[in-house]
Amino acid sequence: MPEVKTAPDTVSPGDGGQPAEPSSSAAVGGSPSRKNAAKNRVLIYIAAALAVAAVGLYFALHSGASASASGAGEAETTFALDTFVVNLDGAGQRAYLRVGITLGLSRTLNRKKEDLPVARLRDVILSVLSSARPEQLLASGGKQKLKADLLQALQEQMPGLGIENVYFTEFLVQM
Repeated sequence: MPEVKTAPDTVSPGDGGQPAEPSSSAAVGGSPSRKNAAKNRVLIYIAAALAVAAVGLYFALHSGASASASGAGEAETTFALDTFVVNLDGAGQRAYLRVGITLGLSRTLNRKKEDLPVARLRDVILSVLSSARPEQLLASGGKQKLKADLLQALQEQMPGLGIENVYFTEFLVQM
């Protein structure tokens, strides 16, 4: 019968076919299959945690958007106006305001510029902006007060447009 040879790390020469001592890597952490199983388990836990975090982030972002959309009833339409540059009423000093304004409307408008009362909109906005004082605009809450004043004037002067919000897209006070 022919002699069967085995790999040198599994059988020691001259020990009668007894298995050799385990190698140092297997002795420290157990068998290689146990190490792979532990690594796989850790990777599965990490992947599950990432999936849960992604789902939570998705719902956090989309529930806020749907709540604001459902609270208004309809999606808000915006109408951007050209930039305004106005001299401000300052006490003995020259100052000006450069501001970009976008209006939030409750209904959709025909996007033809001829059909919109842009000149009247700009007139109302310019009258409110030019009455502002630079120190008021730079104070805490000055922008919010100006925004509220603009909204009130626009809603009073042009109620048919359905203006619900005023957004500043640019705001610069130069003194």
